[in-house]
Parts: sequence; structure tokens; C-alpha cells
Amino acid sequence: MTRSQWFVGVALACGIATAKADDRDAFLTKQTQDCANCDLAGLKLNRSKLNGAKLSGSNFAGSELFRSSLEHADLSNANLTEVDLDRADLKWANLAGANMSGALLFEADLSGADMVKANLTEAHMGRAKLVQANLEGANLAGADLTEARLAGAKLAGVDLRGVRLNGQSLRDLDLHGANFAMSDMIEVDLRGANLRDANLTGVNLRGANLHGADLTGADLQGADLLTAILTDAQLGGARFTGAIMPDGHHSE
Repeated sequence: MTRSQWFVGVALACGIATAKADDRDAFLTKQTQDCANCDLAGLKLNRSKLNGAKLSGSNFAGSELFRSSLEHADLSNANLTEVDLDRADLKWANLAGANMSGALLFEADLSGADMVKANLTEAHMGRAKLVQANLEGANLAGADLTEARLAGAKLAGVDLRGVRLNGQSLRDLDLHGANFAMSDMIEVDLRGANLRDANLTGVNLRGANLHGADLTGADLQGADLLTAILTDAQLGGARFTGAIMPDGHHSE
């Protein structure tokens, strides 16, 4: 690299940094809603009106967005770790690839949101509305989904290890290839659900209703199925070694 090329590179980098700083300042003074790739970590932005905002790749780590409106906002690949989004409106937001580990999403409305391959490990999602949300390939290991609404959600290939889903309705959902290992799914409604090749090892499915579910190739080794309903379920290739079956006997 020549000396002149080095100076050009430094000038370009400084120009980009200045532009980003200008974008951040304009965003914080509410001159614009758009601030892609901005550093907005640790800020108090409660009750912000950011519908349709372009915020992809931005860093909101540890920020507060309680009751904020982010309908149709682009937050793809954003850093939302431990962000307070309790009761936020995120309907139809783009959260694909976003890092939301440890985020607070109590009673948040994520209806129709694109959350493909998002990281939601240990997220607090009690009573969150996830109706028609696309969570395919997302990681929700250890997340709290108590009383969350999942009707019509796309959950194929999702990681739900160790999640509590007791009493939830997952009826007719596409859950093929999902990982539910060691989760609590007591009395879950799984009627007609697609659980082909799903990992259900060690899952507590006591009293669950799996009538008509497709469990082809599913792994239920060590699962507890006491009093579960398996009528008309497709069980071809499913593995039940060590599982407690509906009638109480242990499968070998």
C-alpha cells in the first residue's frame, strides 16, 4: 500500500465514522427514525414511536424500549441483548438474525414478526403474542414462554431446549426438526402437529394431547408420556427407548 492509498483509507474511515455519528445524533434528537448500524447501547428510549424505522445492525444492548412502538421496523441483525421491550409493539417487525438473548419481552406483541434464526436464549417472553410469527431456525433455549400465544407461528427447526410450555396450544403447528430436549410440555395441545424428526428426548409430556400428530422419525427416548393421548398419531421410525408410555409401562 502506498502512502497516498493509506491516507485515502483513513479519510474514508473518518468520513464513515462522522456520518454514523451524525445519524445517531439525528436519531436521538428525533429528526429521523432511521439509524442503521448505530451504537444505541444503554439508552433510555421508553415509549418511543419507531414504526417502520430502519435500524438493522444497530446496537441496543442494555437499552430500555418499554412500551415502544416498533411496528414494521427493520431490526434485522441488531444487538438487542438484555433490552427491555416489555409490552412493546413489534408487529410485523424484521428481527431476522437479531441477538435478543436475555431480552425482556413480557406481553410484547410480536405478531407476524420475522424472527428467523434470531437468538432468544434465556429471553423472558411471558404472555408475549407470537401469533403468525416466523421463528424458523431461532434459538429459544431456556426462554420463558409462560402463557405466550403461539397460534400459527412457524417453529420448524427451532431450538426450544429446556423451555417451559406447560398447557400451551401448539395445535396443527409445523414443528418438524425442532429441538425440545428436556422441556416441560405437560398437558400441551399438540393435536395434528408436525413433529417429524423432532428431538423430544427427556421431555415431560404428561397428559399431552398428540392425537393425529406426525411423530415420524421423532426421538422420544426417556420422555414421560404418562396419560398422554397418542390416538391416530403417526409413529413410524419414532424412538421410545426408556420412555414412560401412556399406560405407565417403560419402553425398552
